[in-house]
Amino acid sequence: MTCLSTIELCAGAGGQALGLEQAGFSHSALVEIDAHCCKTLRVNRPNWSVHESDIQTFDGRPYKGIDLLAGGLPCPPFSVAGKQLGEADERNLFPAAIRLVDEIRPKAVMIENVRGFLDAVFEDYRFNLRDQLKKLGYDTEWRLLNACDFGVPQLRPRVVIVALKKEYIDSFSWPHTSAGKPQTVGETLYDLMAVNHWRGVDMWKIRADEIAPTLVGGSKKHGGPDLGPTRARKAWAALGVDGLGIANEAPTQDFVGMPRLTVRMCARIQGFPDDWQFFGGKTSTYRQVGNAFPPPVAKAVATEIHSALHRRRFFEVVA
Repeated sequence: MTCLSTIELCAGAGGQALGLEQAGFSHSALVEIDAHCCKTLRVNRPNWSVHESDIQTFDGRPYKGIDLLAGGLPCPPFSVAGKQLGEADERNLFPAAIRLVDEIRPKAVMIENVRGFLDAVFEDYRFNLRDQLKKLGYDTEWRLLNACDFGVPQLRPRVVIVALKKEYIDSFSWPHTSAGKPQTVGETLYDLMAVNHWRGVDMWKIRADEIAPTLVGGSKKHGGPDLGPTRARKAWAALGVDGLGIANEAPTQDFVGMPRLTVRMCARIQGFPDDWQFFGGKTSTYRQVGNAFPPPVAKAVATEIHSALHRRRFFEVVA
């Protein structure tokens, strides 16, 4: 597979970056403002060029001409869990992303955000964004993707925005969903729940016979190391999971009641490999995991972008 170049904005704990790597992209730079996230990226991939920086001040000009600009922009401006202030929200980083697209002029752009981005109240904003990208020479599409359709054991609906230069757009197609259903929470976490020889693990596995609700990472302004608001915690309770907090370790042998998830369990539900390490305390690491773009979904979309860019390049060489 031909290796194409990418720069990633708001890289977080590396969920999207890992998926891009698996799809055949080589990271020229990863930009992330959170120090703990930057350490997570460096621990796992010492060879990656990680910039602890705000994308609003980051200079994209040295990276002009790379193949893909990707990013998981902050979701609070569009999230139904917040005030949905959109462009009026101080955390709205779409203007910064558009500036960097202009400076870098990549062949393709891939941006992930929450389902609320598609709400009717943001229709003008969406089409204004598309118009801005069109003026820069890109055709833009967006689609709502559910992580469970790509083998991730949770629903996790997310909007993915893909923009390609006009000469590549006809070669792009959205990824096909995985065949079959993803594993249930019980199947996914059984070995992690059983590591301390918990006697109740078999009964728990039977109860946890569904995919997970969407993990909620929270923001720096709100939320802590728990599985989200009341409705989310009720959904977890139906699977036999106590969502009021995050555990330091798996249930002990004589544990009675509903267990809490560990950060490692949450990471597996997000589709991270077990050897992916997270730097920081429990609150920080859980937020890194809960706010991540599942690597299998990122890989699926990025593989199609890679194919579109490679296919066009192949035709140019043949011609």
